This record gives sequence, structure tokens and C-alpha cells, in this order.
Amino acid sequence: MVAARDAPSALTYVSMSSRLRSVVAASMVVMSGVVLSRMLGLIRNVVISHQYGATREYESFLAAISIPDTVFQVLAGGAVSAAFIPVFTAYLAHGEDPRAWRLTSALMNLAIIVIGFAALVLGVLAPHITAILVPGWDAADQARVSTLTRMMLASPVIFTISTLATSALNGTRRFALAAAAPLMYNISLIFGAVALRGLGVEGLAISAVVGALLHFAIQVPGLVLIGFRYTPTLGLDLAGTREVARLMVPRVLGLGVSQFNQLVNVALASFLLPGSIAYLNYAWLVLMVPLGVFAMGLSTAIFPTFAEQHAAHRTEEERQTFLFGIRLILYATIPAAIGLIVLGRPIIGVLLERGAFDAQAATMTAFALSWFAIGLPGHSVIEIVDRVFYAERDTRTPVTVAALAVVLNIGLSLILMRTPLSFGGLALANSIAALSEATTLTILLQRRMDWLHVRVFLGFGWRILLAAIGMGLVAEAAHTLLGSIASPAGAPAEAALVGVVVVIAAVTYIALSLALGIDDTRRLASLLPLRRNWDLNQGGHAPR
Repeated sequence: MVAARDAPSALTYVSMSSRLRSVVAASMVVMSGVVLSRMLGLIRNVVISHQYGATREYESFLAAISIPDTVFQVLAGGAVSAAFIPVFTAYLAHGEDPRAWRLTSALMNLAIIVIGFAALVLGVLAPHITAILVPGWDAADQARVSTLTRMMLASPVIFTISTLATSALNGTRRFALAAAAPLMYNISLIFGAVALRGLGVEGLAISAVVGALLHFAIQVPGLVLIGFRYTPTLGLDLAGTREVARLMVPRVLGLGVSQFNQLVNVALASFLLPGSIAYLNYAWLVLMVPLGVFAMGLSTAIFPTFAEQHAAHRTEEERQTFLFGIRLILYATIPAAIGLIVLGRPIIGVLLERGAFDAQAATMTAFALSWFAIGLPGHSVIEIVDRVFYAERDTRTPVTVAALAVVLNIGLSLILMRTPLSFGGLALANSIAALSEATTLTILLQRRMDWLHVRVFLGFGWRILLAAIGMGLVAEAAHTLLGSIASPAGAPAEAALVGVVVVIAAVTYIALSLALGIDDTRRLASLLPLRRNWDLNQGGHAPR
């Protein structure tokens, strides 16, 4: 068992610097793609909110797309990358490239057969499914959801093949094209919202399928460059195929429970005030910006490193990579959560309040966002802790914990939606469940690996929280004061005000964190490509 210390013993930061620098470099590529994707996502949301607002028409699209999304997430989604990358990278590490590519081809072919069949069945049953999905709506609205669902059922097949392509590129540390894939999907939706507006929300459905095709197409040149050769095989005789299937089973079950939770939330929101589904969706998409940039970007870049270090039995390096990642994620997402709570209404106003998306819709969306934001650190920690278990080829533990979190989420949703919080109660239930899941996973990881010096780690977390709260108080005061002085009118002036307050908040947070002895900004800067790394034994000090 590795000694539980946050400060490395056998390895210094100099000996780890080249590996951490490669992780940072990969993270920067992934995060750059994520940032661009989230920026395009924001533009997409601005365009869609301007065209559709929080109308029943847009809610019909959201309800309909949740069905093909469920097919993809349950049968592929995170299950593919979690099970595929460890096996794929193990083949490459042992010089068995032909088997790695045969495995990739086999999984693509199986996806077409299995997910294609599931999509056909759902197409036939669509009217019955939508009646269950949105029971609070009338028959005409349910019929439209059914039609939209059938239009988009090709997308999960395409996305599964594209996800395998993404995983292969990430597994060989070719992150650029994989990171660009979501950009194509967002561009397609933006085009559909504008150019196909005359078709109604059906134009968005068409653009969603086209976006899935573009998501895969942009990655094809990358597959060619890394040597992928397609083989018309199911690979049932390949040990790797059976291993991926073994690893996927618990993950699929867990994702099934998780997606069931999402569908339950849609069904529950259909009984609440009109627009509830849309408000929750817009708020969640805004939350996905910091979650995607900081947590998903870093975790995606680190996962192949975890898998490689585990395969080579480099446990101490794996521990240091994990500590580096989780500290950085907490350092970024805790203040982001506070910032979204404090500045949620002006941020939503600047981003979305125009056209069909009026002031009431902005206020309602900001209300949902404030409750979602509480769970941001939890969702972020789950992203990286899950990947440690996946690298260890353990998909059962995170799936079991996720299933318990879903039960908690649904139970709390049924209670909190009946309070004055209404749809905000659904967002709060989501946050409580995410924080509970993250805490449980971290405790289980600590018991198994003994990677955290608990007292030091908790002290680090409390100092971040204090710095973030101080930042939030300054941001609130600055927004109130500057708003009363400048009295901004119009979107450009309001955007400028929010931008100034965000800068003030960021400077305040960095200053407070340094004053409290948190030096993660300095250590991250030392790992950037143009900087020399420092040694703990030569003027550095242990991370606190």
C-alpha cells in the first residue's frame, strides 16, 4: 500500500515534471477544444433561445432528443470510453497494434447492429414512450415529441461510432481532432436554428442528425493518420472484445439507472409550470461550461495517462497524477460555483435575454442555475475519481455508487418539487446527489489506494472554500456598486459590467488563495511548456 502523503516521498516534482507537463499540455489541447466547444455552445444557446425562448415548441425538442440521448448514453456513451481505452491502450503498450485496430472495428460493427436495432424498436414504440415521458402534456404535444424522436433516432448509432473514434484518438494522445468534433455538432445546431427556422423545431431535429455525422467525419483524417484500418469483423474471438464487454456491463447498468433519472426529471418537470423543462435545460447548459472546461477537459486528458501508468504498475506516478488533477479541479470549480450563484442572473441576462427569451425566462433560468451550481464541485470530482477506477479496470464500484446517487436524486426530487422551489427543487436534488456521490467515491478510493493525506486534503478544501466565499462577497459588492454608478443599459454595457466584475472576482480569489497558502496557480504555471519546473528539494515546498 502506498503511503498516504500529499507531498511526494520517493518521487520529487522534478522527477514527475515531464509527465505532469505532458498531462498539462494534453489538457491544454483538450481544454482549448472544450473552451471553443462551450463558446459555440453558448452561441448555440443564444441563437436557440432567441428563436424559441422557453416555449412548448422548444420543450418538445428537448423531450424528444432525450430518448436518442438515452439510447446513446446507456448502450455507449461513457461506457465505451471507460471500457475501451484501458484495453485499447494495453494492446498498444504491448506493440499489438493490429489487435487494437481490429478491436476498434469490431466495436463499431457491433454498435451498428445493437444500437441500430434498439433505435428501430424505439421508433415503433415512440408514441407509447412519449406518452410516458411527458404525461403532463396534451395528446397533440405528445404526438409532436414522438415525430421528433423518430427523426433523431439515427444519431445514437452515429455518435457511438464517433465516440469510438474519439476514444482511439485520445488513447493515442491525438486530442486535437477529437476535441474539435463537438464544435461540428454545435455549428450544425446553430445553422439549423437560423437557416431552418421556417421548418419549426423540426429543423433543429434535422440539424442534430447532421451534426452527429459531422462529429464523426472530422475525426476520420485523424484515424487514418494513427494507422486505423477498418475490418468487417465482430471480433468475437478477440480477447479484447470480451474484456470490453465485461467492463461495459456494470457501466451500462449504471448509465441506464442514471439516464432513467434524467427521464424521470423530464416527466416530473412536465407537471410543473410551463417552461420548467426549458429553464432546467438552459441552466444545465450554462453549468456545463465550467464543468466541461475544467473537469471534463482535464479528466479526458489524464485518463490515458492513468491507464498507461496502471498497466506499467507505476502506482506512485498514478497517485501523483491523481493528486495533481483533483487539486486543480477543486481549485477551479469551487470558485466557479460561487460565481454562478452570485452572478447567475446577470450572466443569464447577458447570454440569453433577447428575442423570445424574455426577462422572466432569464430570472427562472438563473434560479435553476443557482441550485445546479451547488453541485458543480461534486460533478467535477466524479469525473476524475471515476477515471481512476476505470484505469484500474473497475467499472462496478463507480456504477454502484452512481446507482445509489440516482435513487437519492429521485427521492429528493419528489420531495423538493412540491416545495416553493418547484423546478429549482429538481436542480437542488441533482446537486445533493452529485456531492454525495463524489464524497462516497473519494472515501472508497482512499480506503483502497490510501492516496490522500486526509487532514491535509481537507485543509486544502476548506481554504479554497474560504477564498471562494470571500471572492463571492467581493463580486456581489462590486456588481451592486458598479451597477449603481454606471447604470448600464443595453446588452454591451451589461456585458462590460459583468466582465469587469468577473475580473475583479478572479483577482480577489487568486490573492485570497495565495494569502491562505494555496499555491496551485504558481505550480500550474511552473508546468507550462515555457517554464522550468521547480524541485521540492530546491526552494520549493510541499503543496498544502
